[in-house]
Order: sequence, then structure tokens, then C-alpha cells
Amino acid sequence: MTTPFQPVPLTTFERLDESEMIARARAFRTKMQQRRTVREYSSEPVPDEVIDACIEAAGTAPNGANLQPWHFVIVRDPEVKAQIREAAEEEEQDFYENRAPPEWLEALAALGTDEHKPFVETAPVLIAIFAESYAIRGDAKVKNYYVQESVGIATGILITGLHHAGLATLTHTPSPMGFLNKILNRPKNERPFLLLVVGYPASDAMVPSITKKPLGEITTHR
Repeated sequence: MTTPFQPVPLTTFERLDESEMIARARAFRTKMQQRRTVREYSSEPVPDEVIDACIEAAGTAPNGANLQPWHFVIVRDPEVKAQIREAAEEEEQDFYENRAPPEWLEALAALGTDEHKPFVETAPVLIAIFAESYAIRGDAKVKNYYVQESVGIATGILITGLHHAGLATLTHTPSPMGFLNKILNRPKNERPFLLLVVGYPASDAMVPSITKKPLGEITTHR
């Protein structure tokens, strides 16, 4: 029988006056509008404390039944990164040459992406994010709920935290990603969700000239 959580008083909520709320919201919007996906990285190391703090922040994400169905593998070892790149590029080459429908390739062409992923080796840190379909408690399997949603929210917080701390990121999702379980020695109850590339942009980094949909196109008021 599951023991219910013991309620405790909410002591961490900070009520702000309206002007402060608006100022913070606008400042956050401006900061996030500066975020770009980066594909060209410096190999300069990043502080361990920054990565750890941002992952701890990601671990605060709301999630189904507080089962926290995520695991983050931090990869800095050059040999491991080389293995991941080799496996990712093999899957990506098959995708671009055999599996991607023409309309998908057309959409990707505007961004200039292809099967070559040098950033996997160049960037100082990779964070492999795994989603736990179920947990292991002793000899028992414990089903996790809303796994995709929970891990997706945690990943969003992680990306936001890293950007806020002064680092660039790239979300990489070669399909399939089962090779990450093998290379990183993760158990079968964990499914690769996303490979996050983290570091400082190269001094000559370039990004596509793109825009985001305006507020009126992404909201509806009822």
C-alpha cells in the first residue's frame, strides 16, 4: 500500500507586486529570445558546478506522481564522445539517404543540416537524457506515468538553465538512439530521450537567419 505524501505548509512562494512581475516577465522574455541553437563549438571546458546546478534545476520539474522518470548522463570523455559521434552519424546518414521523406529533407535544408555532426566531439559536454519507462524497486518494476511529458519539461528547464548560465546548447535526436544505452551502459528500462550538446560557441560560430512566430499566432484568448 502506498503511503500518501504528508502535506507541509507552502513557504517558498514569493508574491510580487504587479510591476515587478511584469518587469521580470519581460526580462525573461528578452533573455530567452537571445537563445539560439548552436552547431559550432569551442572545446573550452565549462565549469562542472554549472552543469550540476542546471541538472539539479531540471530535477525540480513537475512530473507524474513525483516518480521523476529521468536520468542524465554527463559525458566529457573524448573517447566516449567519439563513439557517440560515430554511432550518431551512422544513423543520421541512413536517415538522410533512406528514411527521411522529401518534405522533411526540404524543411531541414533551410537550416543547412546534414548527417555530419562534428559538434558531438568538439563541444566539451554532452548530456544524454534518458526517460525511465519504469523504475526498479528491489525486485519489482514500478510503472512511471506521463514519462514523455515529464522528461520533456525537465529538458526544457535544463536548456533554459544552461542558457541563463551563459552556455549554448543543441538538441540532437538521431533516430533510433538505442546506441546510447550500449555506449553509456544504461539499463533497458531507460530509453534515450535526447542528446544535449553543451558548451561555448566557437568564436566564428554562425546561426541560421530565422524568426519565431509572433504572439498573436501562438495564442488564443477565450
